[in-house]
Amino acid sequence: MSTFLSRQDPELASLLNHELKRQQFSIELIPSENIVSPAVLEALGSVLTNKYSEGYPGARYYAGNAHIDEIERLAVSRAKALFGVDHVNIQPYSGSGANFAVYNALLEPGDTILAMGLPFGGHLTHGWKVSATGKYFRAVHYPTGKDGRIDYEMVAELALKEKPKLIVCGASAYPRMIDFKHFREIADSVHAYLMADIAHIAGLVVGGVHPSPVPYADVITTTLHKTLRGPRGAMIMCREELAAKIDKSIFPGLQGGPHNHVTAAAAVAFKEAATDEFRAYTQQVVTNASALAQTLIDSGFPLVSGGTDNHLMLLDLSEKSLTGKDAEDILADCSISTNKNMIPNDPRTPMNPSGIRIGTPLITSRGFTAKDSVTLGVVISSLLRTPESEEVRAWAKSEVRTLCEAHPIYGTLSY
Repeated sequence: MSTFLSRQDPELASLLNHELKRQQFSIELIPSENIVSPAVLEALGSVLTNKYSEGYPGARYYAGNAHIDEIERLAVSRAKALFGVDHVNIQPYSGSGANFAVYNALLEPGDTILAMGLPFGGHLTHGWKVSATGKYFRAVHYPTGKDGRIDYEMVAELALKEKPKLIVCGASAYPRMIDFKHFREIADSVHAYLMADIAHIAGLVVGGVHPSPVPYADVITTTLHKTLRGPRGAMIMCREELAAKIDKSIFPGLQGGPHNHVTAAAAVAFKEAATDEFRAYTQQVVTNASALAQTLIDSGFPLVSGGTDNHLMLLDLSEKSLTGKDAEDILADCSISTNKNMIPNDPRTPMNPSGIRIGTPLITSRGFTAKDSVTLGVVISSLLRTPESEEVRAWAKSEVRTLCEAHPIYGTLSY
């Protein structure tokens, strides 16, 4: 890599190298994180960051966008082919912004949204009270059932009672497959729009290991950087008849110029995601998650809903002497990154909940196998079972180091 940064700003270069080393010798199990390819990194650091491009291809507010137009059209065409959708807007800066843009396009302030509640696996931007989406729209939230799974009959009854204008299906901490067809039927019963937020599972959908919402949803939002393994950004996919409303909501409704370097990096990621190699990767993500989940269960640590169908799991510590914050700290001390998370009907607070959320997208990108995932499950359960043991902690740190050295990232990259 170029040494410009190390020469011009050695202080920042040193910090970047420290972070690179942390990533190399840590096991990242946060489900929303992944590792992009060197080609995606290269596009992100390209000259495209120099160009301002308000508007859309062929209708910009600045001159000099001929090549930018080609790049955005390429990204859009690849996304459309990848997901099999009518229309794609690749300009949202983030998943949160994409979600708000859909509401802004299809709803009026005060209209009703029906979505999964945050404590049961939903997302802040699905109308939760501390989010702007909960301030400008009337949000009604459904819980999961006692088994930790979506109770579709309950959702249908709530929809009939509340008459939402838009129903959101999708989650940020739900370990089971989502029945998009069933949600379509519920939406049709109350003449509501159906929006699928697949930020977490987009890569799994593309890889064929999770059902697609495309035949059923009116609008689909997703981030690019989770299981899709692209840059940090988002996109909105929709039926052709909603395209003008969606595009107008993004620009000039909510944003200025798109981040062209992110658009280019997304195009690279979409090309990668169209390969057999990527499809094998997504299958391995699910295989690794299943192996890790079963190991934790066998070690006496229950999971919300009893397991996982996708890339993540929720470890339920409510019957243990640990909180989610305790567990996160214990694992972090041994270079295993997870995130504390509420579980359904959690009696504790979001900052000190009863669970931790664990996922396998990033370790699978590093080349972890099901066998490695079993080893990791044994390490995690041993640490949480005997957090006070110096001997177990020393052994765990050694195991983590061995796994990391066996699966390096980025080779000789330095700053």
